[in-house]
Amino acid sequence: MPAKTIGVLGLGIFGSSIAKELSEFDCEVIAVDIDVCNVNRIEPFVTEAIQGDITDLDFLKNIGLENCDVVVVATGTSLESSVLAVMNCKKLNIDKIIAKAKNKMFMEVLTAVGATTVVRPEKEMGERVAKSLLRRNITDIVDLDDQYAVIEFYPPIKWVGRSLEQLDLRKRYEMNIIGIRKKTIRKLDVSFGPDYVIQNNDIIVGIAESEIFEQYDYLNKLK
Repeated sequence: MPAKTIGVLGLGIFGSSIAKELSEFDCEVIAVDIDVCNVNRIEPFVTEAIQGDITDLDFLKNIGLENCDVVVVATGTSLESSVLAVMNCKKLNIDKIIAKAKNKMFMEVLTAVGATTVVRPEKEMGERVAKSLLRRNITDIVDLDDQYAVIEFYPPIKWVGRSLEQLDLRKRYEMNIIGIRKKTIRKLDVSFGPDYVIQNNDIIVGIAESEIFEQYDYLNKLK
């Protein structure tokens, strides 16, 4: 599969972090910013680092931005710049446009002008940190979408000593167990069968609706 070409417009902390991370995964990254210092800082890490105005459609055409599979509009402070950048991407027929917003109003406007995905990284990180401080039973969580998540969690005490077949988690909670490891070992076991008996020192990795796990973690409702 050919490497994706991704444009990152705006090279503050958010944009630079995305550009570097994508480059680590062998994506071709075109990084653009009006500030030459930001461009010079990111240059060693990306395919192309270009100084220029992301609100200028002709400039974006000249650097070949229309060849990108995805463009991330990472300028979150100026709504005007973000809107013009998103509109320019639409004019260049870029299918996937991800935009950063600093508040709900920015989010609504950027969606209205054509952003396919809008993120609020500060808000999302704040929520993530707050939830991590409140967790009692969950050790890690990765959201798959708005409904489902992959969760690493300690089993309820009533599960200990019972087999997966006895627990019948798929029927009771629509939960699929995809891995089990011991508290002191990072290696994940994925070769267990339905006769596996849950141990007191197990950490379980499962996929289910996020709401199911929240009920367990905050309300202790898994039985």
